[in-house]
Amino acid sequence: MAGIIGHIPSNEVSLTAATAKTVLQIVAATNHRVKVLGIELFFKGTSTTDTPVKVRILRQTDAGTTSAATPVANDNSIDETLQTTGRHTATVEPTAGDVLKMWEVHPQSGLIYCFPIGEEIIVKGGGRLGVECTAAQAQTCAANFIFEE
Repeated sequence: MAGIIGHIPSNEVSLTAATAKTVLQIVAATNHRVKVLGIELFFKGTSTTDTPVKVRILRQTDAGTTSAATPVANDNSIDETLQTTGRHTATVEPTAGDVLKMWEVHPQSGLIYCFPIGEEIIVKGGGRLGVECTAAQAQTCAANFIFEE
């Protein structure tokens, strides 16, 4: 890891009631570890009585069927090309592995979580980490991974 900070944004993703959906996935390049520094997740709910959305950060072993998400370096003066890639909006879910974090987030709000120093998630070379959301009611969300490579 060379200290290049970047982020991967998803598009707005529609959640179907009671169905787990991967909204964003970060993919480390082969033989190139990535340190995940944080996650941002925002919902567009309008009802105060809606059930909180279950949000899980998990290792995933494949892409499922997803769309490409473009990583962006936070410092646009850096000449190096980011090796990390991303995927968003699964229509066929990736294969889930270990669950590393879980939150319940009200759909009228969001979540900004910066991993404490020394507790950042390391994605091994060729590995994947996903954000999966399960909402009791139909919702819309958008997510960002912040990472260092």
